[in-house]
Amino acid sequence: MIHSIFSTLPTFKALDFKPGLNVLLAQKEKGASNKQTRNRAGKTSLIELIHFLTGSKAKPSSLFRLEALSSETFGMEFELGGKRITVERRGKDFSKLIVTGIDVPGKKNRISNPDWIEILGNQIFGLDEVPGVDGRVPKFRSLFAYFARRQLSGAFSSPEKQAEKQQLGDSQLALMFLLGLDWQITSDWQKVRDREKILKELKKAAGAGAFGSIIGKTADLRTQLTVAEARLQELEKQIDSFKVLPKYRELETEADQITLAINTLANDNTIDMAVIRDLEGALKIEAPPSLNDLETVFAEAGIALPGLTLKRYDEVRDFHESIVSNRRDYLSEELSAAKQRIETREKQKSKLDQRRAEVMGFLKSHGALDQYSRLQGEANKMKAEVESLQRRFDSAEQLEGTKTELEIERNRLVLRLRRDFVEQKKLLAEAILAFEEISKRLYESAGSMTVDKTMNGPVFQFPMQGSRSKGITNMQIFCFDLMLMQLCAKRGIGPGFLAHDSHLFDGVDGRQLIRSLKVGAETAEKFGFQYIVTMNEDDAYKETEAGFDLRKYVLPVVLTDATEDGGLFGFRF
Repeated sequence: MIHSIFSTLPTFKALDFKPGLNVLLAQKEKGASNKQTRNRAGKTSLIELIHFLTGSKAKPSSLFRLEALSSETFGMEFELGGKRITVERRGKDFSKLIVTGIDVPGKKNRISNPDWIEILGNQIFGLDEVPGVDGRVPKFRSLFAYFARRQLSGAFSSPEKQAEKQQLGDSQLALMFLLGLDWQITSDWQKVRDREKILKELKKAAGAGAFGSIIGKTADLRTQLTVAEARLQELEKQIDSFKVLPKYRELETEADQITLAINTLANDNTIDMAVIRDLEGALKIEAPPSLNDLETVFAEAGIALPGLTLKRYDEVRDFHESIVSNRRDYLSEELSAAKQRIETREKQKSKLDQRRAEVMGFLKSHGALDQYSRLQGEANKMKAEVESLQRRFDSAEQLEGTKTELEIERNRLVLRLRRDFVEQKKLLAEAILAFEEISKRLYESAGSMTVDKTMNGPVFQFPMQGSRSKGITNMQIFCFDLMLMQLCAKRGIGPGFLAHDSHLFDGVDGRQLIRSLKVGAETAEKFGFQYIVTMNEDDAYKETEAGFDLRKYVLPVVLTDATEDGGLFGFRF
């Protein structure tokens, strides 16, 4: 519980609290105009001050960082872990607090705000005993805000949310923890939502065009990846078996020269083969004329040349036979020479071909260094392509397959939630009955609290007649907060106090308002917690409730906005 709130500000109205119900009133002075509505009396500022002293961020817009207040120290004396301690903080150096009455290992009484939040979380909610999980875990500031709802955060929109912008996963996690249920289920649910958000963004980007062309479809990418991997394996095998030959280029040149020489010899052989054919043809037709033909020619020569003395026929015949014989010998010699040349070339060709085979064998089993480098370069390029295709394939599979996986995971979480509800049936029943009992004391037709398991986690609902009105919604919040305090008091967790701003009672019927204060006072006394309420004086006394005297719970300090010094801080700024 809170014992007192104070400040170094001389005009600040220090507040002393007692166990049970404490009501801080803001009154409207006689003769005050309608514009003087007590909206600046400091009722909401009290809630902000409690948050300031329990580790709120104190943003630049914070009330306590205004020039008029930033140099002033504000403090609170309250119970923490069974000890009476004091905490002090000022806006000028909001990152540090002065805490007395508690030992902080390795530190003096001046500690950082994150350390203070950790201490409060461990002492108030036992967060040091929370098991480490891969996901979100309960946080002190999120849990504490249910026990001191802030109008500035929009805390009076619905019972299950302590801030208008509170995320679903955060509210589910906090309530499951405060009700004693398995909060890790909601932590895992948030991981599913986070993955779905990423998937949604990826699909959105893919649908935009450029990103879609980069990722591609799974079927197409699988084919491209398979082909690229096979090509890479082939290149790697070639590299593994590659042998570098230093004189590769010299042998390559020799092989080319041998080929050229062989081709030249072959061409020369072709020419000689033609010569042989011609010579063989000439030998066939090279024969002496018959004796009858020679005699006829000789006789005709004597008639045609009567005055010329001719040699004898025998001498002519012998001469002719000598010429034919000489011609045949010449052709035979030329034919033999051509054949000899061809034979010689064939032997040269055989030797050259054998050498070329040796050279080509080396060239086939070895390679040049620059060829090896090019092969490695091609393999590295293919490896990069395979890696790129693999990433694209994984992304495409994630896009196409994650949705199904997340649906399966959601079904698993529903089963876990159902099992937890069965195992914690007693705790759920206690919360439901407590909410209904409190509601029943305010309205003839009692409201109720339902906790349902859905594909999006646990859903808390509060059906109540007339729940569309602002006043009824606020009373749902009242019942819910009082139920939480009751359950937390039984479990021995929580700050030990509940603080409600006057905004909670906006639109609430006078009979329900005074009745709610009675219920709050009786519940606080029964379960041993402190209930702090700020409200307007004329609202507080509109109605009366039998057996309940509000005046005994009203603090001696009374606020007003009718005068310059009537507010909590004692001046207007």
